[in-house]
Amino acid sequence: MIFYPYGVDGTMVRVVEEGSGANVALLLHGVGARADRWRHNIGSLAGAGLHVYAIDLPGHGFSAKGSFDYSLNGYASLVLRFLDSVGADRSVLIGTSLGGYIQAAVTCREPARAAALIMVGTLGITPLGEPGRQAVANSLLDTSVAGIHAKLTRVIHDPELVTADWVREESLINSSPGASTAFAALAEYFRHGLDDDVVGERLAGLAVLPPTLLVWGAKDVIVPPVIGQESQRILGGGVPLVVIPDAGHAPYLEEPDLFNAAVLTFLSEKGLTASSPLDGMSTLKEAR
Repeated sequence: MIFYPYGVDGTMVRVVEEGSGANVALLLHGVGARADRWRHNIGSLAGAGLHVYAIDLPGHGFSAKGSFDYSLNGYASLVLRFLDSVGADRSVLIGTSLGGYIQAAVTCREPARAAALIMVGTLGITPLGEPGRQAVANSLLDTSVAGIHAKLTRVIHDPELVTADWVREESLINSSPGASTAFAALAEYFRHGLDDDVVGERLAGLAVLPPTLLVWGAKDVIVPPVIGQESQRILGGGVPLVVIPDAGHAPYLEEPDLFNAAVLTFLSEKGLTASSPLDGMSTLKEAR
């Protein structure tokens, strides 16, 4: 696994990369987080034959925190430019929370680019609602140690995983130069724009919906499982919903073995792991 800064049309993003080859998977974190949250998943995906990238979205982690369109459309445009820049014509798109919303928007814009779409505790298939939007916006603006601790204990079901070192690290990164400006813009978007851009009906209305999987933590209090059920209803009964017990808003981090097994089983069934290259997906689907 390697880490490096990378320019996307003048915007610097931090990249985490593992694996090689043309079968790309791109992982996107949620609001206020960063690519490190996928550290227990990247190796498993790479081991299955995928060339895995995870990025810090602009305004987050170690990516640029200057002038940027901190909205769904701004992020979706950056993701498409990133995929173009690494030569990924088709990719497995995996995202959690805001990251899932962005990946869904990317899929709506260019469906042929998505070899598969995996959304984890995702926003944006159905409206989050004003109380939820306001709660996320408020948490973004409080980067104190106490504020970060409160946020992480809502994200993570098991309080023992929220260590003092993690809280301090998160607070330092989210208080770094430029972060307050970026988070203020994101908080404004959450308050007034997030639910205006919902993509559930657009995604469900695609002529061909890419293989799609929903994953939820059973104890998610930020985007509760009922939203997962409603998202499944909107997208259609053919879209599976996997609910991981004893996990909150970040099941990929809390229960990585269960999460990795669910994702790799799904991708294997769709012919998207090492034995079946992405560029042969249509042939494989016809053969089945």
